[in-house]
Amino acid sequence: MSRYRRAKIEGGARALVVLMALACAVAACLAESAPAAPEKATPALPEKATRELPSALLSLLRQKKMPKLSPILIRIFKEESELEVWKQTTAGRFELLKLYPICRWSGELGPKLHEGDYQAPEGFYAITPKLMNPNSSYYLAINMGFPNAFDAANDRDGSLLMIHGNCASVGCYAMTDEQIGEIYALARDAFLGGQPAFQVQAYPFRMTPANVARHRTNPNLPFWQMLKIGSDHFEVTRRAPKVDVCDRRYVFDARPLPGSSMPGSSMPGSSTHLTFGPGDPCPAFVVDPKVAQPALEKQRADEIEYAQLVRDNVPADSIHTGLDGSMNEVFHARFPYTFISLAKVLLDGSLELPPLQPIPYVDSHGSLTGSMTGSMTASMTGSMTGP
Repeated sequence: MSRYRRAKIEGGARALVVLMALACAVAACLAESAPAAPEKATPALPEKATRELPSALLSLLRQKKMPKLSPILIRIFKEESELEVWKQTTAGRFELLKLYPICRWSGELGPKLHEGDYQAPEGFYAITPKLMNPNSSYYLAINMGFPNAFDAANDRDGSLLMIHGNCASVGCYAMTDEQIGEIYALARDAFLGGQPAFQVQAYPFRMTPANVARHRTNPNLPFWQMLKIGSDHFEVTRRAPKVDVCDRRYVFDARPLPGSSMPGSSMPGSSTHLTFGPGDPCPAFVVDPKVAQPALEKQRADEIEYAQLVRDNVPADSIHTGLDGSMNEVFHARFPYTFISLAKVLLDGSLELPPLQPIPYVDSHGSLTGSMTGSMTASMTGSMTGP
């Protein structure tokens, strides 16, 4: 009997009960709420939440040697308006299963800071079964769990930020109903297979040197360079990076120094022998050596390419587009009236967008990674060893 079939028999019923018991507890993106279930009754899951994957997708799983109940991972790229679902193969590594064009996201490039700013989250999020909402008014919804430990440590607030259907967004990543039906089912099956939480990596754009160079004048660049470290770890290993938070910054694939062992952790799926406090100084750590060397090689190559692009004076993109979000071009003909001025949706109705301030993240060498046109080295090398 295969490991995934055994996991389905032993753990599937438990995971399904969790989903059913919490189905009405999670609201959809626009602050909807569901009534509490009777004390002794379990709300029935709607058919759309239990529907089998389409036959074409099941065939694709077999072709790619991805067990139906194996773990998943999601990557989101705002600027490209693309959502990727990665799934673990029989070899134990994640491979790309399917790319979904995003139907709608709101705000501009950059992280969500406060409730009502219309921004969609950027960062690393752990999705557990209780964050799945089968009763959403937006067909089906997956709560991203914002704010996470990093967001809270940086005084960011907001709620009910989702990946959902209906192609309508106020701070969410909106898909078509057909798309979210597949994504929801893939997540459900991964939970049934025993995955306790899956990772969502939400980026402003694909973290290439060319894209970083185009956005080098954006005050969010230090934050994005920090996200790039986690992206690079995934790119070189095809495994979900372990994520912790300390000093109000993300730390990836941290391991205790040789001879040290301390219990505790700040985020699901994070290091188990180090104590991380989101607002506390980082403990001494090393990066998993299986990740550190290939990641550093990639980062050095990216830095060389980035530096050349800056020397060539590649044009920098505008910080503000003036529009509320975007969508993948495949939806332009279908939804031609979805692009509106961002000023029309901001709370104060201002025609002048507020200036963005650089966020100084300090690396292990004590230098700021907030230089808008300088080297990417500081944020990269800061990931290799702790303070």
